[in-house]
Amino acid sequence: MDQVQKKAALLALLAAALYAISSPFSKLLLENIPAAMMAAFLYLGAGAGLFFIRVVSGIAARTKKRKPLTKKELPYLIGMIVLDIAAPIFLMIGLNATTAANTSLLNSFEIVATSLVALFLFKETISKRLWLAIALVTVSSAILSLEGGSSFCFSYGSASVLLACVCWGFENNCTRMLSANDPIVIVTIKGFGSGLGSLITAFVLGEEMPGIVFLCLALLLGFAAYGLSIYFYICAQRDLGAAKTSTYYAVAPFIGSGLSLLIFGEPPSLSYFIALVIMITGTYFAATDVRKAS
Repeated sequence: MDQVQKKAALLALLAAALYAISSPFSKLLLENIPAAMMAAFLYLGAGAGLFFIRVVSGIAARTKKRKPLTKKELPYLIGMIVLDIAAPIFLMIGLNATTAANTSLLNSFEIVATSLVALFLFKETISKRLWLAIALVTVSSAILSLEGGSSFCFSYGSASVLLACVCWGFENNCTRMLSANDPIVIVTIKGFGSGLGSLITAFVLGEEMPGIVFLCLALLLGFAAYGLSIYFYICAQRDLGAAKTSTYYAVAPFIGSGLSLLIFGEPPSLSYFIALVIMITGTYFAATDVRKAS
């Protein structure tokens, strides 16, 4: 792995770490914010935060040549926004119906969804080594999801989280098609477009605005867990491709579930540590895959 790919790998891991905080803290905020409204403020926080960074660094940004958006990329831009309206709403509904730890672990399915879409629809090459990494991540997630027999129950909550992962699998590939553009511009468009779409959905569903304190907390969480995370993700995709970048998200479920254990007081079991070893092995195979992105 050369220096460029190493830097991209670190960005992908940082993106995963930031995204991992969303499930446990969103679970806490959902006690005071309705699901669709929560999804809206997460993305609005992402868009507003990155827009602020863009304004502050505007002088430096104007000195760099950036690839402008074209009409050919418009379908991917629209697809990215629509999918990002649906996915977090499904996720928030799932969080309301299942535990934060369970939701964090189910998020691993996004890796599989992203890779399959990249392979079958976008013809992105996936090496045998990367397939092995994906398989190990899936096995690890299955072990954790089935832990204790009752921690994973295929309720509408679990199904909703998996549906969110499928949406994000398609969305990751749409974003990949836009990754040559300025990532701050892409995240700003994604944040405001998806956030406003979710906000309209929330009002249509009759949801009420939360208090100013909870609103600000949701915006702040959205900036960190969605805005900065997506920004680093897009930067990583440029050199790694959609499938491999998504595999680095293998660390996110463990960070998310670890935080959930601390916040909600759920003690880890032996199977958790067995799955951790398998997940680390899968991440190793992903990190040492020298395949060039398509």
